[in-house]
Amino acid sequence: MKNNLPSLLKQRLEYELFRMERIKQNYTIEEEAARNTLFSEIKNFTDEEFKILIKNKVLDYAYINGNIHFENRFLSNLFFYSEAFSSRRINPDLKKEKCNKLLHNSVDRLLSDASPIKYKVKAKISSTLKEDASIKGSKLKCWLPLAKNDLQQGNIKIISSSHKLLFVSGENHPSRTVYMEDIVINKPEFELEFQYDISEIKNNIDPTVVIPLKNDMSMFLCEKAPHIEFTYYLRNLAAEIVGSEKNPYLQAKRIYDWITRNIRYSFMSEYRVYENLSQFAAINMRGDCGVQALLFITLCRICGIPARWQSGWYANPINPGSHDWALFYVEPYGWLPVDCSFGGARRNNEAYREFYFGNLDAFRMIANSEFMYAFSPYKKHLRNDPYDNQTGEIETESGPVFPENLDTNIEVICNPI
Repeated sequence: MKNNLPSLLKQRLEYELFRMERIKQNYTIEEEAARNTLFSEIKNFTDEEFKILIKNKVLDYAYINGNIHFENRFLSNLFFYSEAFSSRRINPDLKKEKCNKLLHNSVDRLLSDASPIKYKVKAKISSTLKEDASIKGSKLKCWLPLAKNDLQQGNIKIISSSHKLLFVSGENHPSRTVYMEDIVINKPEFELEFQYDISEIKNNIDPTVVIPLKNDMSMFLCEKAPHIEFTYYLRNLAAEIVGSEKNPYLQAKRIYDWITRNIRYSFMSEYRVYENLSQFAAINMRGDCGVQALLFITLCRICGIPARWQSGWYANPINPGSHDWALFYVEPYGWLPVDCSFGGARRNNEAYREFYFGNLDAFRMIANSEFMYAFSPYKKHLRNDPYDNQTGEIETESGPVFPENLDTNIEVICNPI
């Protein structure tokens, strides 16, 4: 970097230094600590199993300064990967089981002759600076996600906020936020409470009536570097998946089937450390909800099928959290939802897997309708997630506040209308 380099190359090298430091933050668990965790969380775990998991690269790890360091959520990823190890858990995830029961009751009702229900949802998000964050005396600038108008969601109302709202982006903004500021004194907490209406989506599609596109959908058919790119590998994969099928609806179904049957769910490191998320999924055969959604969108666009992003929260009141999914467009039906990660996680129940192609539960809060869209007002420093926004962003004049310096909490209360 001391040489006379082109400006773009220098910026890339500066980012590589930053990227290496962020990777270290995602891989903090040393080998002995990981080994002890596995012995304490899995019944009758053995040293031989540990060696095999490392040899076969089942456990997510990286070499940092010559030593193995495991990804912070390597244990959860092992349970996603292997039902055999998941069945041996000493401490079952009871909250997840309750969430699934509530969700599956809703899906079962929709799989019957029941009509979709609209819900009025009250939600709250808070982002608190940790006491040891060491940035006292700085002005904090905060962007928190807010529900937006989209296909199945509307009637949004802000109920309360911890600070004066200096700016609220429009109801149709592709990445909707509220903007607040604070002077750091003790332990500032930014909080926002709002409500919205959201409907379940249930479709009955007849592929034989699908017709060619009538309107200009070019913005939903184009590449968007770096994560929606029509690489040689992905173009080849798309052709292999769809084969001789010409119907766009059935092409999308083939893409969905391939992803849900072949890509295993896996927690990811920060998205900003990856060069191409959709290609990562197709090469490594794994990825989280957003990565699977991006792969679906990219493969659809390669095939000439308009596809776009939706994200925000999986707004299950028992244990809400961040979530991403996708939509694709066919005439005359319009936009149809697809949740590859929810479908893939239920591949052992074909009715549930099929449901998440063209249908969607209402346990959602949509804050983003496009991927990689700038905030309003513009954020000065690099976002913790430059591509999506589910938990908000905070920065000072001098730099961003990193995720490890924040406590974020989401609460959801659902009431049928």
